[in-house]
Amino acid sequence: MKLELPYADKSLGQHFLRDQNVIKKITSDFESSAEAILEIGPGPGILTEHLAHIEKPFLVIEKDTRFQVYLEQFIKPSQITMADALQINLSAFFNDKGLQGKKIWLVSNLPYNVASPLLINFLQAPEIKFMTLMFQKEVADKVFPFATTKNSMSSLLVLSQTYFECDLLLKVPPGAFQPPPKVDSAVLTMKRRDIPLVPLAEFDKLEKFLRATFSQKRKQLGGVLKSFYSAELVAKHFGELNIPLTIRAEALTLEQVLDLYRRLCS
Repeated sequence: MKLELPYADKSLGQHFLRDQNVIKKITSDFESSAEAILEIGPGPGILTEHLAHIEKPFLVIEKDTRFQVYLEQFIKPSQITMADALQINLSAFFNDKGLQGKKIWLVSNLPYNVASPLLINFLQAPEIKFMTLMFQKEVADKVFPFATTKNSMSSLLVLSQTYFECDLLLKVPPGAFQPPPKVDSAVLTMKRRDIPLVPLAEFDKLEKFLRATFSQKRKQLGGVLKSFYSAELVAKHFGELNIPLTIRAEALTLEQVLDLYRRLCS
């Protein structure tokens, strides 16, 4: 007999998924492509119960110690790591668990309050080849702009799409959760690029450039970047790329952002 769901801890951004159609789509997304599965933040095991039936190595990382007993309904204690995923070096974790060399599929109903820093961690683990991630709709739209039609560029979008091909899997209304959140959610399906647009070894350098570029995204970018690079260099590269100095960062294309990065940070 399955345990009843515990209360959702609002301080941890917990909302438990209960819509079976949504659960089925998430847990079958990369079922045939992956060689191993990692679920981050499984909570009481709503997705875990389904993922555990896939005959592939399967691990979970959960911060809330209340959920150990719930997870053990579906998987062995050896498959469970009780820890804060933000504090884990995922590449070292995979090596320690004997998953090096495997194509790993990461699944997560991301806590709304730490979705962005978790995603940035996931992007930097080359072992993760596939991701199926639930976000608050507004955050998902910054990773893959399915709702915003213009001025949608952001540092999160650049980082995500530099390393992954992204698409919208489905939108999820508040009623699909218990308790219902006050916002809509969306699930993105993400496949790591065979050749990233910027080498993974340059991730920190790219992220530093993006922090500068989007530090005042509603101001004219030429003026913003002159605080970080010489005015002569900025004017030269903007001119060569035919990008007006008056453009705002949010109006750039992905190609333009990466062209500026390569020139200004070479």
